[in-house]
Amino acid sequence: MIPGSVTNRPDSESSMTTPSPLGRLLWPTLLVVGGMLGMTGCHAVDFYDQSLQRPLPPALEPPRELNMTSLPAYRVEPPDILQIEMLKLVPLPPYRIDIYDVLRIRVMGTLLDQPIDDFYLVEGEGVVSLGPAYGTVRIAGMTVEEATDVITRKLELVLLEPYVSVQLARTAGTQPLTGVYLIAPDGTINLRQYGMLHVAGKTVAEIRLDLQKHLRQYFDSPEVSVDVGAYNSKVFYVITEGAGMGDNVRRVPITGNETVLDAVSMVNGLSQVSSAHVWVARPAPAGFGCEQILPVDYLAITQGGAAATNYQILPGDRVYIAEDNVIAFNNWLVKLTIPIERLLGVASLGTSATRGFQTLGRGYNQTRND
Repeated sequence: MIPGSVTNRPDSESSMTTPSPLGRLLWPTLLVVGGMLGMTGCHAVDFYDQSLQRPLPPALEPPRELNMTSLPAYRVEPPDILQIEMLKLVPLPPYRIDIYDVLRIRVMGTLLDQPIDDFYLVEGEGVVSLGPAYGTVRIAGMTVEEATDVITRKLELVLLEPYVSVQLARTAGTQPLTGVYLIAPDGTINLRQYGMLHVAGKTVAEIRLDLQKHLRQYFDSPEVSVDVGAYNSKVFYVITEGAGMGDNVRRVPITGNETVLDAVSMVNGLSQVSSAHVWVARPAPAGFGCEQILPVDYLAITQGGAAATNYQILPGDRVYIAEDNVIAFNNWLVKLTIPIERLLGVASLGTSATRGFQTLGRGYNQTRND
């Protein structure tokens, strides 16, 4: 044996300390592939009970595209908007006539060329003008019956047997209620001079009855019409996972006829960082700690027209669009290496600057010596 040579005898210690070129190339590849495999799969819902995805009895099947259901009676919440219209607005008797009220006055037995059958405004002085031949009558502060008697006595000075009819056509002091009303954060609507009314959690029919009951202290048998002008409180959410760059959450008002495909279309489809892995997370009833997950076969819905997993969206649902794992891994790798690249860049810049100054110094000294 030549001194200093290495034999071919197997040596465990030497084989461990000097790996082969194939081994040096294989280990990084296995680490990268293992990391990517660890990030793939349905890891987002693996911890859910698989029994949630089994077929359910027909009564418990969730509504879907070809088997949709009507939502329960809509109960308003802030910030819904109500549309209220007054159908009957008659003040409580005895009503005292005020200035700028409008009266409908009819009189039989008048002069032929000066009839009294029209709407008359109570002027600022509290009087109503019946015409040149009859003059004016002060009626402010009187009831309709008292105004009828006063007008009759006034006309008896000119006419033989006048028959007077007075009706209240419009009241100036009564604020009309017709309009739109925003439900405040405390669940009430502001009726201005008629006070506040709590409407949160009630249906339109319940609000109509409560509003008429509330207005009876101001009007005689009021009648109103109530409708929802804007449905703002019942929503669902579309969450797009951002592949490590931040999730995107969109709040969408619900109309009662949306499906998963509608929800995806409202965010302009799948983004460049999204995968076809989609599911619906439905809030569990109050008092239950379980999770309701409805897996969505996005490719079957879009490419095959299958409606089995195109579920109807209900208020409070979360349509979750998972990220693309390859893009997520790439973004994670970029975020990990950027600080290192910056440190190396700063070090390289410092080295280049130092060498530049050294070269500049040598050139300057050589110029002076010459």
